Amino acid sequence: MAVSNEEATSRWIVLVIKLPAEPSRHRVAVWRELRKAGALSLGQGIWAVPDVPVFTDGIERVIMLTEQAGGQTVTLNASGRSEEDAARFQALFTAARSEDWQEFLADCGKFEQELAKEIRTAKFTLAELEEEEQSLERLRRWHRDLTARDVFGAPEAAEAGERLKQCAGACEDYAERVFAALHRTPQEER
Repeated sequence: MAVSNEEATSRWIVLVIKLPAEPSRHRVAVWRELRKAGALSLGQGIWAVPDVPVFTDGIERVIMLTEQAGGQTVTLNASGRSEEDAARFQALFTAARSEDWQEFLADCGKFEQELAKEIRTAKFTLAELEEEEQSLERLRRWHRDLTARDVFGAPEAAEAGERLKQCAGACEDYAERVFAALHRTPQEER
């Protein structure tokens, strides 16, 4: 039974995963899926997520990948034995989300630097604009995914939302410059 985010502070799903050592691509695929799902590593082959619906699909994909690789998964329901244990677990999970948000913020900075470079060099082409719009869409998807996983509200989340808006504004400004450059008449270019 799924629980609300408030109840998730003390309810967790723990995955114990055993995979064959070879071929290593299976271990990598499972690890990537666990990271993508936002699972918290507790040790070799042991992962946990809050017991909320947003993690259900990711857990199912991890189990499927593990089984396809000839491995085994044991899924356990868990809770802290005390409020302190539950709070500690929540803090670990939130710290992992903070790291994700910091990485997101760094990529926002790279995106803004890239746009600034294109403006400095006057690279106002449709191909470049399309590339930048794709990068912005990747940031939007990433922000949606992180927001869904950040069930306890890491402190960096609000800043990340603002930075994404700034990135969208910067991309809109770049788009306007591209279209202005493309629609200049030969007399205006002199």
